[in-house]
Amino acid sequence: MAWALPNTVAGLAVGLAALPFGARMRLRAGDLALAFDGVPWGPGGALTLGNVILHTGDSLDGDCLTYAHRAGLCEQRTVRLADHERAHVYQYMALGPFFLPLYFLCGGIGVRNRFERAADRYALTGRGWWPWPGPPMDGRVD
Repeated sequence: MAWALPNTVAGLAVGLAALPFGARMRLRAGDLALAFDGVPWGPGGALTLGNVILHTGDSLDGDCLTYAHRAGLCEQRTVRLADHERAHVYQYMALGPFFLPLYFLCGGIGVRNRFERAADRYALTGRGWWPWPGPPMDGRVD
Protein backbone atom coordinates (compact mmCIF):
# COMPACT_ATOMS: atom_id res chain seq x y z
CA MET A 1 0.00 0.00 0.00
CA ALA A 2 2.91 2.36 0.67
CA TRP A 3 4.05 1.89 -2.94
CA ALA A 4 0.63 3.16 -4.13
CA LEU A 5 0.50 6.01 -1.59
CA PRO A 6 1.09 8.95 -3.98
CA ASN A 7 -1.90 7.88 -6.08
CA THR A 8 -3.94 7.08 -2.97
CA VAL A 9 -3.36 10.62 -1.66
CA ALA A 10 -4.62 12.07 -4.96
CA GLY A 11 -7.74 9.87 -4.80
CA LEU A 12 -8.32 10.79 -1.19
CA ALA A 13 -8.11 14.51 -2.03
CA VAL A 14 -10.74 14.15 -4.77
CA GLY A 15 -12.96 11.99 -2.57
CA LEU A 16 -12.80 14.34 0.39
CA ALA A 17 -13.56 17.30 -1.90
CA ALA A 18 -16.66 15.43 -3.11
CA LEU A 19 -18.10 14.86 0.40
CA PRO A 20 -19.77 18.31 0.68
CA PHE A 21 -21.45 17.61 -2.69
CA GLY A 22 -23.13 14.39 -1.57
CA ALA A 23 -20.45 11.73 -1.88
CA ARG A 24 -20.34 9.04 0.79
CA MET A 25 -17.12 7.50 2.11
CA ARG A 26 -16.90 3.83 3.05
CA LEU A 27 -14.06 1.49 3.91
CA ARG A 28 -14.12 -1.61 1.69
CA ALA A 29 -11.68 -3.84 3.53
CA GLY A 30 -12.25 -6.77 1.14
CA ASP A 31 -11.24 -4.54 -1.77
CA LEU A 32 -8.30 -3.02 0.16
CA ALA A 33 -9.76 0.37 -0.64
CA LEU A 34 -11.55 3.41 0.66
CA ALA A 35 -14.53 4.03 -1.63
CA PHE A 36 -16.38 7.26 -2.31
CA ASP A 37 -19.84 6.57 -3.77
CA GLY A 38 -21.97 9.31 -5.26
CA VAL A 39 -19.05 11.39 -6.53
CA PRO A 40 -20.81 14.13 -8.53
CA TRP A 41 -18.09 14.61 -11.17
CA GLY A 42 -17.06 12.59 -14.17
CA PRO A 43 -18.76 10.77 -17.03
CA GLY A 44 -20.08 7.95 -14.83
CA GLY A 45 -18.67 4.72 -13.51
CA ALA A 46 -15.64 4.37 -11.30
CA LEU A 47 -12.03 5.49 -11.18
CA THR A 48 -9.38 3.92 -8.97
CA LEU A 49 -6.44 5.95 -7.70
CA GLY A 50 -4.17 3.82 -5.54
CA ASN A 51 -6.28 2.40 -2.72
CA VAL A 52 -9.16 4.82 -3.31
CA ILE A 53 -12.13 4.11 -5.58
CA LEU A 54 -14.14 7.12 -6.79
CA HIS A 55 -17.60 6.06 -7.97
CA THR A 56 -20.41 8.16 -9.40
CA GLY A 57 -23.13 5.61 -8.60
CA ASP A 58 -24.76 4.43 -5.39
CA SER A 59 -22.81 1.21 -4.82
CA LEU A 60 -19.82 -0.63 -6.26
CA ASP A 61 -21.73 -3.87 -5.68
CA GLY A 62 -23.76 -3.37 -8.86
CA ASP A 63 -23.13 -5.10 -12.15
CA CYS A 64 -21.57 -3.62 -15.26
CA LEU A 65 -20.58 -4.78 -18.74
CA THR A 66 -16.99 -5.63 -19.60
CA TYR A 67 -15.07 -3.38 -21.97
CA ALA A 68 -15.01 -6.14 -24.63
CA HIS A 69 -18.77 -6.58 -24.40
CA ARG A 70 -19.42 -2.83 -24.66
CA ALA A 71 -17.10 -2.65 -27.69
CA GLY A 72 -19.13 -5.37 -29.41
CA LEU A 73 -16.16 -7.76 -29.54
CA CYS A 74 -17.97 -10.57 -27.68
CA GLU A 75 -20.94 -11.44 -25.51
CA GLN A 76 -19.96 -11.70 -21.84
CA ARG A 77 -22.00 -11.82 -18.68
CA THR A 78 -22.02 -8.76 -16.48
CA VAL A 79 -19.41 -8.40 -13.74
CA ARG A 80 -19.45 -6.74 -10.33
CA LEU A 81 -17.96 -3.28 -10.62
CA ALA A 82 -16.22 -3.77 -7.25
CA ASP A 83 -14.36 -6.82 -8.60
CA HIS A 84 -13.16 -4.87 -11.65
CA GLU A 85 -11.96 -1.96 -9.50
CA ARG A 86 -10.29 -4.33 -6.99
CA ALA A 87 -8.12 -5.57 -9.86
CA HIS A 88 -6.98 -1.98 -10.43
CA VAL A 89 -6.18 -1.66 -6.69
CA TYR A 90 -3.95 -4.76 -7.01
CA GLN A 91 -2.32 -3.28 -10.13
CA TYR A 92 -1.57 -0.04 -8.27
CA MET A 93 -0.17 -1.97 -5.32
CA ALA A 94 2.17 -3.89 -7.64
CA LEU A 95 3.24 -0.99 -9.84
CA GLY A 96 2.97 2.00 -7.48
CA PRO A 97 3.84 5.30 -9.15
CA PHE A 98 4.44 3.52 -12.47
CA PHE A 99 0.79 2.47 -12.80
CA LEU A 100 -0.62 5.66 -14.34
CA PRO A 101 2.17 6.21 -16.91
CA LEU A 102 1.98 2.54 -17.96
CA TYR A 103 -1.83 2.66 -18.04
CA PHE A 104 -1.82 5.62 -20.42
CA LEU A 105 1.01 4.17 -22.52
CA CYS A 106 -1.22 1.14 -22.99
CA GLY A 107 -3.98 3.28 -24.49
CA GLY A 108 -5.96 4.83 -21.66
CA ILE A 109 -9.58 4.00 -20.96
CA GLY A 110 -10.89 1.39 -23.38
CA VAL A 111 -10.94 -2.22 -24.48
CA ARG A 112 -7.49 -2.06 -26.08
CA ASN A 113 -5.84 -1.31 -22.74
CA ARG A 114 -4.33 -4.45 -21.22
CA PHE A 115 -5.00 -3.10 -17.70
CA GLU A 116 -8.74 -2.89 -18.44
CA ARG A 117 -8.81 -6.32 -20.09
CA ALA A 118 -7.00 -7.78 -17.06
CA ALA A 119 -9.46 -6.10 -14.67
CA ASP A 120 -12.38 -7.52 -16.66
CA ARG A 121 -10.74 -10.98 -16.66
CA TYR A 122 -10.33 -10.78 -12.89
CA ALA A 123 -13.94 -9.64 -12.45
CA LEU A 124 -15.14 -12.54 -14.63
CA THR A 125 -12.97 -15.29 -13.14
CA GLY A 126 -11.38 -14.09 -9.90
CA ARG A 127 -7.96 -14.62 -11.50
CA GLY A 128 -5.54 -12.79 -13.78
CA TRP A 129 -5.45 -9.17 -12.57
CA TRP A 130 -1.83 -8.79 -13.75
CA PRO A 131 -1.84 -7.17 -17.22
CA TRP A 132 1.08 -9.15 -18.70
CA PRO A 133 1.74 -12.87 -19.11
CA GLY A 134 3.64 -14.40 -16.20
CA PRO A 135 3.49 -13.84 -12.43
CA PRO A 136 1.59 -12.57 -10.58
CA MET A 137 -1.37 -14.21 -12.36
CA ASP A 138 -3.08 -16.29 -9.68
CA GLY A 139 -5.39 -13.49 -8.49
CA ARG A 140 -4.04 -13.41 -4.93
CA VAL A 141 -2.22 -10.61 -3.22
CA ASP A 142 -0.05 -12.22 -0.55
